[in-house]
Amino acid sequence: MQPTGQVKICPAEKSRLRKHRYWQSGELITIGTFAALIKISTMVIAIAGGGMNPVSMVLKNIAATSLLIILVYKVRKFGVLAMFSVISGLVSLLLMGGNAMLLIGSIGAGLICDGLVFVVSGYSKTWAMVLGVGLYDLLARAISLGYSWFFFQEQIGLFFMGAVVVGIGYAGCLIGLATGVFFARELRHAGIIRQ
Repeated sequence: MQPTGQVKICPAEKSRLRKHRYWQSGELITIGTFAALIKISTMVIAIAGGGMNPVSMVLKNIAATSLLIILVYKVRKFGVLAMFSVISGLVSLLLMGGNAMLLIGSIGAGLICDGLVFVVSGYSKTWAMVLGVGLYDLLARAISLGYSWFFFQEQIGLFFMGAVVVGIGYAGCLIGLATGVFFARELRHAGIIRQ
């Protein structure tokens, strides 16, 4: 006999919930594609700007954060920022000589911000996704600065120079949050983002 109050879920709904719980190949391909796009676009802007140029530093962070907002709009699932950190960090580590400690910090920042977005709205609200990406950018930079402080304690001038560069970059990230929402909404109107 069926217990009173028990909700029966149809097989199609069970299949949909099961698919939503696990990572799908299309989602992983999307995250990898965006990680590559962010690496390539920021590298091209940095090369065009000629290195330590404040304008190019702001521009490349606008591009990176805008693409990250579009990614979170497209793949609305817990762990998307952490998975992006893993893929992006591995590309930096294997192809560009990145630092493994920064990879660990970036993954930690991604997990914290994924948890924040999941708790406040479960990826259904735009403001929560913007908050998550903004905090992710801030935490990843703070971890990077902390790592720099550990190694440059005796040359504090180098640390402050790095802090100024990070601050200029984060200003670009804040602008990128707004431009990312704008582009994501335009892509949704065009039918490219369906959620």
